[in-house]
Amino acid sequence: MKILLYRKDEKVFAKSGVGRAMKHQEEALKLVGVDYTFDEKDNFDIVHLNTISLNSYLMAKKARRKCKKVVYHGHSTEEDFRNSFLFSNLLAPLFKIWLKICYKTGDVILTPTPYSKHLLETYNLGRPIVDVSNGIDLQLFARDEAKIGDFRKFFKLDPNDKVIVSVGHYFERKGLPDFIEVARQFPEYKFIWFGHTPPAAVTKNIREAISRKPENVILPGYIDGRIIQGAYQAADIFFFPSNEETEGIVVLEALAARCQVVVRDIGVYDSWLEDGKNCYKGKSNQEFEVIIKKITQNELPPTIEEGYKTAEERSLARVGKKLAQIYRDLIKTEA
Repeated sequence: MKILLYRKDEKVFAKSGVGRAMKHQEEALKLVGVDYTFDEKDNFDIVHLNTISLNSYLMAKKARRKCKKVVYHGHSTEEDFRNSFLFSNLLAPLFKIWLKICYKTGDVILTPTPYSKHLLETYNLGRPIVDVSNGIDLQLFARDEAKIGDFRKFFKLDPNDKVIVSVGHYFERKGLPDFIEVARQFPEYKFIWFGHTPPAAVTKNIREAISRKPENVILPGYIDGRIIQGAYQAADIFFFPSNEETEGIVVLEALAARCQVVVRDIGVYDSWLEDGKNCYKGKSNQEFEVIIKKITQNELPPTIEEGYKTAEERSLARVGKKLAQIYRDLIKTEA
């Protein structure tokens, strides 16, 4: 069997979790020996789609006309579209309609977690929905002193500096305002948020939060590669106060880097993150402040090793095996 990994819109999504998920699929299929192509003119059995662009929708329709199977990856939901960029709440109902139109072109819908699977089941899509983690490249985030050095040099950090990092777009949903407010309570620590959103797309609350940020909050923009990998490995805490996710690839990256993880207590983590075991969870800024203070003062036991085990369970090799089985089962079904 041969899989078409459809990549026409890859550049548009390269800096997002969806873009990383697309790369993870390629690596996962390599690891388990599944034949794939990026060329839609090749002969293939299944097309695997990751975006809800018009191009992807038209590719799905074209594949179905040719009696090819379609796997549609449900990375997006109306719930994680809301509270993102300017006018996102106004557009959310229309976004959901378009999501349903796209996802219904699939023979099977994949989505990263049981939580997002449950959300999509309420959309009445009439298609089987299977949860498969986006996966994580464990080697990429293995401890590397050179990467850690590059990160510390880039930000001119003192060896004694306490560093708290996060990664995400400048979305309200991602919790950037809360990240900034919590940082305000710890002026002696460095808080670094990696990511960027075009200024024209950010909400008023985000603009105000950024304009009022304290000096210990650093917003370097989008940085890829060695610097951010070193950041995960060197940071004292990965603090991710997002209000809604379908999985959170950045959380997997932090776990794989053996970084101490602190997240908001939201439904998406219920099935795989346990407070006090492989992470710490908080529900408010006040709770986050207490947790961060206790971690940095060694008053809470680390959850790093259990967190790494959680990342191992979502390694690309394991994801590849799941994808391969889904593809095989799909080919066996009647057209």
